Amino acid sequence: MHDPFFPAPLPLVRASLPLAQALHLRTLPLHVHEILPAFCIYTFLGRVVSPLLSPRLFPSVYPKLPTRTRHNWDVHVVSLLQSIVINGLTLWLMYADDDRRQMDWRARVWGYSGATGMVQGFATGYFLWDVLVSAADPGLFGWGAVAHAGSALAVSLLGFRPFVNYYGLNFVLYELSTPFLNIHWFLDKVGMTGSWAQLINGIVLLTTFACSRLLWGTYQSVNLYRDVWRAMQTPAELPVPRWLALAYLASNTVLSVLNVYWFGRMVRTVRARFRKPEGEKRGKGEKRE
Repeated sequence: MHDPFFPAPLPLVRASLPLAQALHLRTLPLHVHEILPAFCIYTFLGRVVSPLLSPRLFPSVYPKLPTRTRHNWDVHVVSLLQSIVINGLTLWLMYADDDRRQMDWRARVWGYSGATGMVQGFATGYFLWDVLVSAADPGLFGWGAVAHAGSALAVSLLGFRPFVNYYGLNFVLYELSTPFLNIHWFLDKVGMTGSWAQLINGIVLLTTFACSRLLWGTYQSVNLYRDVWRAMQTPAELPVPRWLALAYLASNTVLSVLNVYWFGRMVRTVRARFRKPEGEKRGKGEKRE
């Protein structure tokens, strides 16, 4: 399926060629016009739009937050909007692109689709923004967030060789749980901790996280490892450099380990929001000593 976005402007293609050639990312120039605008849009949303609109939409909450918490709020706004857009594009493409369903293991390893490259380009722009924001303040976001952003950016960029471009789109669906993760965070900040809304959102969050990141993610990782191993063991095919396989699989493994770690933390966090204090656990008819 062709890239439904407009073609990359020739001057931008030429300007990106030296970097693409140096990094051996052959299809990067075809999507640089999607990476750069995505990065700029997310930066604009975080630095201008959210600080401008949030005080008007939440006048009793946002202005009273500490400076670093307001920054965290702006980052969550970007994350929420990005996840909605990228999930919509990915699900549409997986439904509409008949070529993807016809791919064998060779195409899944070395194949390239312009439409998949478009989604990967938008995702790369976001992960580039995410790396810079997370690395700028690891004390606020945590080193796990830095590792996640760096690994996701590496996986996205390697797809422009092209390499396992097919699986790059499948792993984007990790983001299915992200809207609910952000909503959970916002509910805390607007004073709805422990509410029915947060309980329902928490159930949906844990369900989508487990399904998209743990079940779907593990299933796709096993398929990925199998296809790459087969490509490495087939001398007649285009060889897979050992460093490339290790780099991609290492980045993907980091993401998988973080998903398991974060799921455990989320379960504890959601349970803590609704655990009653010891004094409230007594029944109405239970006599206190």
